[in-house]
Amino acid sequence: MTSKTMKAAVFVERDRIELREKPIPEIGPDDALVRVTTTTICGSDIHIRKGEYAVAPGLTIGHEPVGIIEKLDSAVKGYKEGDRVLCSAVTPGGYSSACLCGMHSYDGGDNQHGWQIAGGWRLGNTIDGAQAEFFVVPHAQANLAIVPNQLTDEEVLMVPDMMSTGFSGAESGKVGIGDIVAIFAQGPVGLCATAGARLSGAAKVIAVDGLPNRLATAKLMGADHVVDFTKVDPVEEIMKITSGRGVDVSVEAMGSQATFENGLKVLRPAGTLSSVGIYPQDKDLTIPIKTFGQGVGGFKIVSTTCPGGKERMRQLMEVIAAGRVDLKPLVTHRFKLDDIEEAYDLFASQRDGVMKVAITV
Repeated sequence: MTSKTMKAAVFVERDRIELREKPIPEIGPDDALVRVTTTTICGSDIHIRKGEYAVAPGLTIGHEPVGIIEKLDSAVKGYKEGDRVLCSAVTPGGYSSACLCGMHSYDGGDNQHGWQIAGGWRLGNTIDGAQAEFFVVPHAQANLAIVPNQLTDEEVLMVPDMMSTGFSGAESGKVGIGDIVAIFAQGPVGLCATAGARLSGAAKVIAVDGLPNRLATAKLMGADHVVDFTKVDPVEEIMKITSGRGVDVSVEAMGSQATFENGLKVLRPAGTLSSVGIYPQDKDLTIPIKTFGQGVGGFKIVSTTCPGGKERMRQLMEVIAAGRVDLKPLVTHRFKLDDIEEAYDLFASQRDGVMKVAITV
């Protein structure tokens, strides 16, 4: 590493993320410096770009990296420079009260600055992220996961966020053997929730979306039925599919009032709505009291953010290596880091059937 600067996608101001030169970061205690080989753009990055989620100007964006260890702090054991690794969007340290309660995703939310919902999400949020040539992994020993040699970057690109978040929708909903599950929205997270529901033992998986290419991909991920909400009423269609019974679990992967309500409406008595969508900060989310059984219907509403840490990452990569799921179809477009501003424009506008872009460095 001879150069002292690197290229990085930086938040400048509302509607402006630019590729700029920045100093290659130094590592501190318990850190690792990773040279990025492949990364991607997340929907939350689009919220940042639009000014809907506040980050500091000058921050490097991105939180879904695959790369190679360039430099390690001496305290980080079990790894060596040159190892091919990834880390989660959420990088827990293991010492906070949230971690010690087993809620690693919320690590950092109980600090002296007050509780934060996404406390464990540091990369591209509270510290420089991974849409760059290099980035620093905090709490590296807890968060670096070695990528199996037989897996390509694109095969594991969904692991750091989309796969972990989507699977958590099924896990938090406690999808079990023989369950009927409906997943509302088949973006990358919803598609991973569809795959997760199938792997959790669901007997019938119903995928809801309005885009034909996403509904087709949902079938590849394990959906038994697909419902196009632009052509039919999704609640009526799901009740028809279930012979009026309703579903055991519905997963809301969009973050809208309409999908939240529909997820409630299709539940059987005492069913579970598992929410992994991010809802707008400027609007209240309301629960229709009749749909909620006037408070005595036994319904459960649970929410989850992306589980992180190296063991979570290892487990998900084992699922891919075993051939239980193939997430490569989610990568629809490819760009070089030099062209990341063009990639942002495409992804933000959702043109050309884009689902996820692979950014190679």
